Amino acid sequence: MTASPRNLASSLFPVALILIAMASIQSGASLAKSMFPVIGAQGTTTLRLIFASIIMLILLRPWRAKLTAQSLRTVIVYGMALGGMNFLFYMSLRTVPLGIAVALEFTGPLAVAIYASRRAIDFLWIALAVVGLLLLIPTGATRAGVDLIGAGYALGAGVCWALYILFGQKAGADNGVQTAALGVMIAALLVAPIGLVHAGSALLTPSLIPIAIGVAILSTALPYTLEMIALTRMPARTFGTLMSIEPAFGALSGLVFLQEYLSLAQWAAIICIILASVGATLTMNARAKPVVPAD
Repeated sequence: MTASPRNLASSLFPVALILIAMASIQSGASLAKSMFPVIGAQGTTTLRLIFASIIMLILLRPWRAKLTAQSLRTVIVYGMALGGMNFLFYMSLRTVPLGIAVALEFTGPLAVAIYASRRAIDFLWIALAVVGLLLLIPTGATRAGVDLIGAGYALGAGVCWALYILFGQKAGADNGVQTAALGVMIAALLVAPIGLVHAGSALLTPSLIPIAIGVAILSTALPYTLEMIALTRMPARTFGTLMSIEPAFGALSGLVFLQEYLSLAQWAAIICIILASVGATLTMNARAKPVVPAD
């Protein structure tokens, strides 16, 4: 009888870690958006990845990773996908509310989950996702439509997220968590030239440095660590199901921190995409690989 509360606590602990990680990521995105007026989305992405690289370099010591020529190529593609995902997501946030951007980006891992399953019921999840996307497309008859260019950036981030999953699984099989550090470093090298050209010396604005460090911790270092711990304490399917509610965290974070108010149709769209992701995760083939966390 005394073991029951202990078992309950051990079951709830990883769930709490995932919820904290999602809240951390979306809070970091909200904080990052406050830097856009000074250095733009390009400069913000650059500072986030540079400081995240430094933090992960110190904590994870990626130089200990054992790389072959083949694994190095995989890690490079993984890092490029990570950089593209971060860059395109922040570019979308210039004109798209946070919750909607997260929902659109989430079509990437949703597509991977459906492809991994390939069952008849997946047509239901595809239909739900399509309904969600249609609800977000501006029709001209409503002012609640989403900016098409911003939506395109978010969907592009979703494509990069899908590549991140596929190549992250291959790269992580060799060096585990050190792969994440290597990937962030490669992503920083990829995005930094764009940020430097766009923002120039404004990247060195003293008042931005503490904010950039906060974004790097909230959006990368802290959630990656919590997610890795949670992954070792719960089934992959449970992890994927919990991660599916991240668009809701994005919408709530945008509402609380950025005063981004969504229409009923937009909330319905987010719910459709969440339900599609949850459904695809729960019906995924037991032999399919889990979706790797990101953002």
